[in-house]
Amino acid sequence: MVPDKRERILAAAARLIVRNGLQCSMSAIAEEASVATGSLYNYFKNKEELVLGVYVRVSMEMAESLMLSDKATTSPEADLASYIERYIDFIWDDAERARLFDYLDNNPLISFDDAKAVFGPFVQHGIGLIEAAQASGAVREGLPTLIMSFMRGAIRNALKRLRQNGSKLAPKDRRMIADMCWAAIRR
Repeated sequence: MVPDKRERILAAAARLIVRNGLQCSMSAIAEEASVATGSLYNYFKNKEELVLGVYVRVSMEMAESLMLSDKATTSPEADLASYIERYIDFIWDDAERARLFDYLDNNPLISFDDAKAVFGPFVQHGIGLIEAAQASGAVREGLPTLIMSFMRGAIRNALKRLRQNGSKLAPKDRRMIADMCWAAIRR
């Protein structure tokens, strides 16, 4: 099996899910990926497994772009500010991925347990950033999960509206979005 072919299948499935929802057929996905329909089944035993693969792909992209790894920590507040900036960039930089993420977020296509397994490390990373910033006194009290969900949702929706208006993300608008996040979560 060719990894490139698997990636083409996942990318094609993601594009068709954004365009048509789950109504897209396996044959349409195969055609979009320029592979034989039978080839899909070499990589994914059914459509549910293929959709799970799309979730895993998005999760990996998020983790790679947004999770700090071996960078030196300056302060919990600085780490969270950096995360906010990277999240804005992540959502803005790829319009199709943002639409896919929005679709997947609003139309859960996998079980809660599968979602926890796929997005768990990413979610825990965000919760850890909020908890550390709360402990340092930079972020208001409250459920870290709720605070992080609010912040990410606000960023996604603000950028979605900007895109719908045909606008570009100007530096002043980017700064305003980050500042609004801080105004909402600051202690």
